[in-house]
Amino acid sequence: MPVVSPDFEQNYASCQLPMQDAQVYLIPDFISKETQPQVQQALEEQVAWRQEKIRMFGRQVEQPRLTAWYADAGKSYTYSGLTWEPLLWIPQLLALKADLEQVTGVPFNSVLLNLYRHGQDSMGWHADDEPELGQNPVIASLSLGQDRTFSFRHRQQKDLKQQLVLPSGSLLLMAGTTQHFWHHQLPKTAKAVQPRINLTFRFIHG
Repeated sequence: MPVVSPDFEQNYASCQLPMQDAQVYLIPDFISKETQPQVQQALEEQVAWRQEKIRMFGRQVEQPRLTAWYADAGKSYTYSGLTWEPLLWIPQLLALKADLEQVTGVPFNSVLLNLYRHGQDSMGWHADDEPELGQNPVIASLSLGQDRTFSFRHRQQKDLKQQLVLPSGSLLLMAGTTQHFWHHQLPKTAKAVQPRINLTFRFIHG
């Protein structure tokens, strides 16, 4: 079962958010400001973006974002009634994966990418708790582009909430029991915003 390394916990203790029943870190500028534009452009141009349809309230609707799934061979992923078969890794994703593995000590074998084109693109309340992610998954979430607000709410204690801004280049790492006790979302915004890319690196079991 992958867990973050003791070195990571020690080095980034000051970045851990004060959240009950969770292990969450926010690390600004994990991707340096100098390289962010090139990385974002490479991902916009090279990733095989798709807009999938999911079933909601008995009907098919388009997801309010573009998505892609890259992973080791055989590492499919199912959520919201969709099963993703892995695309072959591209060099830019492999480079980001290697950086994350070196810092966190976690062996990631997959990544889900989301491209939020404007303020009406969003992600609803959910937890990354699918069976193939294991008991206490480590989710490493990288952001590039427009700063967006990100929200947490406790699954049992409804008065426990956390809201933060994810700046470009940041790493939001969720580990431990976070997915058991918390939902998270990226809500819509009426503001005029530029595109944002989010990459959530994971370890798929089986």
